[in-house]
Amino acid sequence: MNRRRNHRRPTRQHSPAQANAPETVGDGEDTAMFSFGTPESVIDRREIFDLFEVAHNGRWYEPPISLAGLGRAYRMAPHHQSAILLKRNLLAASFVPGTLFPKAEFARWALDWLTMGNAYLERVNSRLGRPAALRCSPAAYTRVGLLPDQFFWAPRSYAISDAVEYPAGAVHHLSEPDPMQEIYGMPEYLSALQSGLLNESATLFRRKYYLNGSHAGYILCITDENLSEKDSKAIRQAMRDSKGPGNFRNFFLHLPKGKENSVKVIPIASVGANDEFLNIKNVTAEDLLAAHRVPPQLIGMVPKGTSGFGNVNDAAAMFYEMEIVPIQSRMLEVNDWLGVEAVRFERPAMALPRTAA
Repeated sequence: MNRRRNHRRPTRQHSPAQANAPETVGDGEDTAMFSFGTPESVIDRREIFDLFEVAHNGRWYEPPISLAGLGRAYRMAPHHQSAILLKRNLLAASFVPGTLFPKAEFARWALDWLTMGNAYLERVNSRLGRPAALRCSPAAYTRVGLLPDQFFWAPRSYAISDAVEYPAGAVHHLSEPDPMQEIYGMPEYLSALQSGLLNESATLFRRKYYLNGSHAGYILCITDENLSEKDSKAIRQAMRDSKGPGNFRNFFLHLPKGKENSVKVIPIASVGANDEFLNIKNVTAEDLLAAHRVPPQLIGMVPKGTSGFGNVNDAAAMFYEMEIVPIQSRMLEVNDWLGVEAVRFERPAMALPRTAA
């Protein structure tokens, strides 16, 4: 892979302590202002997807993205997990189980496919060499070997010697195509992964915001010239004591000779943080639903305003036809690999249209 070098103008060198310190502006001892450098993200550019490459350790190829990370991101946002579970449940409801492939193994296999873009099935043969059972090999720890039809079970990627090699030709690999490489699949929702992580970060920050209680919510400005230094220290101490557990206490301030506008409270964070939190949650939820192509009424979302989402039965039937049926057609590849019909589907009643034409 060709890598481009970024040529930048030479900058002034700083020590580690100076590099992390904020820039201070001000010429007095009592007044100080400071500003931080412009934040620059390292993961929000489209070139991050060009860094996906497949390397190998001498025995198997390493995935281009952390599969364990995708597994942890499975629960990063309710809209993400609900969309995946909806597809998994529709697939499981339409699947016809058999002696070779029980429904529990199929559900695990389908969940791997939807979450990680890779799904593996191990064929267990009888003594006569015929297929006796199909078992799901978790995609997070299954690796593609360097040789054709070679796969490894590697639950500890840092210990290559602990990996177990499957018999040649005993594993079927179902992968979501990736235009950058042909070894591993990539999940289709990857473009909305950053939105899902932002949704999770906003929720976690909001919880810490309420649990901490030491956030700057306002500026208390007192311009009364009759305020003594002793009174000023008492006010500062009272404000410090109001932080932490048991916050949001009432604060009493009495100025006998104060004027009408001598005390001002300027909010700087609370209202804006609340509005921004709601915007982030709404926008990221829309990104996730767009990436999964799931109608909002199928995952229990409440419509905003007076307009609704339409008939839920028609939405379920259309979603089944446009999303579930193509996935089923991909899963039928197992039958060609196995030589017998182990995967079969029937359209469930929930996916049938019920309104008059």
